Amino acid sequence: DPQQVELAAASKRKLRRFIVIDEVVDKLYGSKVREYFEENNVQHKILALPTTEETKSMDLVLNILHEVQNFSLDRRTEPIIAIGGGVCLDIVGLAASLYRRRTPYIRVPTTLLSYVDASVGAKNGVNFLQCKNKLGGYTPPVASFLDRSFIQSIPRRHISNGLGEILKMALMKHKGLFDLLKNHGKYLLDTKFQSCNGFAGHGDAALQTTRIAIETMLEELAPNLWEDDLDRLVDFGHLISPELEMRVLPSLMHGEAVNIDMAFMTYVAHARGLLDAEEKEQILQCMRGLELPVWHSGCSWALIQRALRERLKHSGGQPRMPLPTGLGVAEIFNDTSEETLERAYELWVRD
Repeated sequence: DPQQVELAAASKRKLRRFIVIDEVVDKLYGSKVREYFEENNVQHKILALPTTEETKSMDLVLNILHEVQNFSLDRRTEPIIAIGGGVCLDIVGLAASLYRRRTPYIRVPTTLLSYVDASVGAKNGVNFLQCKNKLGGYTPPVASFLDRSFIQSIPRRHISNGLGEILKMALMKHKGLFDLLKNHGKYLLDTKFQSCNGFAGHGDAALQTTRIAIETMLEELAPNLWEDDLDRLVDFGHLISPELEMRVLPSLMHGEAVNIDMAFMTYVAHARGLLDAEEKEQILQCMRGLELPVWHSGCSWALIQRALRERLKHSGGQPRMPLPTGLGVAEIFNDTSEETLERAYELWVRD
């Protein structure tokens, strides 16, 4: 906003920014971040923290808030900036929502998963009592800045991890996105989602894939930002995965746990007659092509039953189970029998 720029330039008060950055990202990009603020004459405090699923707690939120208080942040004009993966964005979002009841914050995602998932929407939170995101709120950022160049420095497994959430949107809402992943998955992994020239036949698959994934996510979230309606297609892959992910930490990453959940639910859809054998196989082949796990020994029948019971508790007494009814189309079901689930589980384990 030119008017805001003009006001800032006219102000005698020096621009100030408080930045929370993941400690791994800080090692890679911290010097560039510091250089940027120094060149623009911005007084700044950079707090580098270990933001992992194991450290995603209220303790870390309180640590941030102590530092914010010491920095004497202006709660309306000086947004907190979060630079990191989804865990970092979640923790900072919760801290900002608590400080003086609401302090603006900006998300800068640095992993593929956070780029297409955590950067979109209003949710933030931390783990509590070994339950994923049990404490949190709905405070959207004032902005999300998306820069795919961050993704080139993350390991291949992290790219695959992000592809799990992109595949979720493809299966629920967009056959074209599914085809992009099926046809260009290996290329996207190899090039780490950078827009490369000279790769005939691929076009700008990275740009198309991320843009469609974010647009479809926004289509789902925008009309239901506060989750007043609990029937949510974006919950696909998130019925069993929270229980599995927390149970086997740190062996599975979030997108991997989500994909294992989606693989099982693909079998459930097949057992219900919603997907034919060829469609089921196409989905599983696409998952394997994206180098995502389609099964995990920790995902026992007992864990699935426990996870679905937990689901009933916080979804108004209904399972609200999103299932694919074809490639790129889906519906929400409340009438999947225990017998169907068990039959699907047996077929899944057998395969």
